[in-house]
Amino acid sequence: MTLLEFQNVSKRYRVRGSAPLLALDDVSFTLRDRQTIALVGQSGSGKSTIAKILTQLETPTSGSVLLDGKPIPRRGRGLRRYRQQLRMVFQDPFASLNPAHSIRYHVERPLRLDAVVPSDQVESEVRRLLEKVRLDADAVIDRRPHELSGGQRQRVAIARALASRPSLLVADEPVSMLDVSIRLGVLTLLADLQREEGLGVLYITHDLATARHFSDEIMVLHHGKVVEHGIADDVILNPQHPYTRELRAASPDPEKHFAAPARQPFGGDA
Repeated sequence: MTLLEFQNVSKRYRVRGSAPLLALDDVSFTLRDRQTIALVGQSGSGKSTIAKILTQLETPTSGSVLLDGKPIPRRGRGLRRYRQQLRMVFQDPFASLNPAHSIRYHVERPLRLDAVVPSDQVESEVRRLLEKVRLDADAVIDRRPHELSGGQRQRVAIARALASRPSLLVADEPVSMLDVSIRLGVLTLLADLQREEGLGVLYITHDLATARHFSDEIMVLHHGKVVEHGIADDVILNPQHPYTRELRAASPDPEKHFAAPARQPFGGDA
């Protein structure tokens, strides 16, 4: 079992000419493989700061991040192994793929860097990963990102994230830049992959409706502090904190999204 622990993490940013900005305030949570936690909050709540700390783009001011009980290495092979175990799907599929390179290159690169398969199997593995995210490998493998739709590009980004065979995935607003008509398909794909691959998923979103239906637990973040954390249905159907109630009230068509008890967690049956 893979266990990621975020322990009492705070993050302050220095701001010239004013007091430090407290982006995270004593945040703690534990993410296991085969589990999905939705991190919900409005812009500026600290969601992206958590993602940056997990991916080592930022360091905590205080607190610690542990993987299987050990601090994350800061350099060398240990850090590289950590980055192989935890991958990220970025919000913007238009910016996260290099327009100068083919789809083959994007998926092939982590396979070669992490030596996931022997060199003579790289081509077949690229094709397998593309098919796994429900793309026609023959149709897209030699295309450039600008030749694909937004949904197809995000599927390529997911295939690239899976190439290193990670145990944990950070999905940072993975459908917010996509047309409404294709969002459900991408979320359902992530749910299927989570179950098939046994992934632990941190699903970062501002959408309480998808957080409920695609997560096991929901953690609500407000001004850098966790104000509510619990089983998804409990948080949505019986919110305890005023801010959570505000988010629920602001959700479009709340009766449609919250009345039905059934949900489809990333870790459950599709």
